Amino acid sequence: MTTELRALGKDDWNVWYDNFLRAFGGSPDLAEEREFWQTLTECDRSIGAWDGDQCVGTAAAFDFRISVPGGTVVPAAGVTMVSVAATHRRRGVLTSMMRRQLDDVRSRGESLAVLTASEPVIYGRFGYGLASHRMSAEIDTTRVRLSVPPGTDDLRLRYANPADVLDVCEAVYARRVPERPGMLARRPGWEQVEMRDSDRHRDGASPLQCVVAERIGGGGGDGSEVVGYARFRTKSDWGPGGAEGVVALSALEAVDPAAHAALWRFLFDIDLTSKIVAHRLPVDEPALHLVSDIRRCGLRVKDDLYVRLVDVGAALRARTYQAPLDVVFEVEDSFCPWNEGRWRLTGDPKGATCERTADAADLSLSVRELGTAYLGGVSLASLAAAGRVRELRQGAVAEASTGFFAAGLAPWLPHGF
Repeated sequence: MTTELRALGKDDWNVWYDNFLRAFGGSPDLAEEREFWQTLTECDRSIGAWDGDQCVGTAAAFDFRISVPGGTVVPAAGVTMVSVAATHRRRGVLTSMMRRQLDDVRSRGESLAVLTASEPVIYGRFGYGLASHRMSAEIDTTRVRLSVPPGTDDLRLRYANPADVLDVCEAVYARRVPERPGMLARRPGWEQVEMRDSDRHRDGASPLQCVVAERIGGGGGDGSEVVGYARFRTKSDWGPGGAEGVVALSALEAVDPAAHAALWRFLFDIDLTSKIVAHRLPVDEPALHLVSDIRRCGLRVKDDLYVRLVDVGAALRARTYQAPLDVVFEVEDSFCPWNEGRWRLTGDPKGATCERTADAADLSLSVRELGTAYLGGVSLASLAAAGRVRELRQGAVAEASTGFFAAGLAPWLPHGF
């Protein structure tokens, strides 16, 4: 390989970003979109591959905090903007960038790296395992009804300018982060990720709208407390039978079932619409237990967050486990060989230890399978049934699977990066 890897200089950002855009289809970004990503780019965590004065590869990482089973929020590298120019395939550019990036993540003391994959086939060989899914829905609101829980009618809903209520909505979001593995604790600047409202984001729909749910008698200055919000757009359409408008849901968070149901009921009841479209819901979205006809909700599931354990011991110590377990893993990790070998994990709902050991192994697996199971959305038993985890001590799969599997909500990434 004749290319040179170097940290991204601020003066090179536009060339670097243009190379990334070209690899993803070549469509130019609007000025405000470029500015958004340029502001968030951490140049010291970004890599450019250069062939002379030509940029032929890009990779970056964000300084993230992600929730894990047990509610702890741990540091993680959010890997993003990975591309290789079509002129430089099969020259080891991607491998060299992944090597440098994971070495950097380790040097920073971060035990996890996470990403969303444009092509899932790519990242398994670098130790990333599929840890969470997202669900899309197209709900026919002319045929589907909601059955809401007690207390729903006690809430007050009101329209608000999305920017004016951003702080209170972010407070609701922050309360939700420890409750569900895989959520990102939004650092400064990232509160704007769901507020972008260019023509491309609208896709012919209205500007971004927001409705907040308030509980009277809460902590607000007027005796109310914001306990949920929904951000959405509406798109007008008409057919032979009348209005066929669409509600495009961008984000919905609520701190309790009543607020959650009240916001969904509001979306169902918007005048002149016949469909709700949502592209990023958790696979255990609670609204699915309120609908009258699940078959008319147009559900589809897609892969989403991939997790890589950069430091096996630190990562496994950072989360808790549903049931007491004491298990020795034989870990394979050729790309990050410092993880290879035997690790004894002892944990329960209160905490865990994970240290190297010379004891006989109970289970054998690669770091990719550990990443897949890490957030508790995929059981080790399922991976064992696929032949991806090998049982060396009878009963070890069942014991470890029970401990690893999340006791609460399914892991979910609320927005891309």
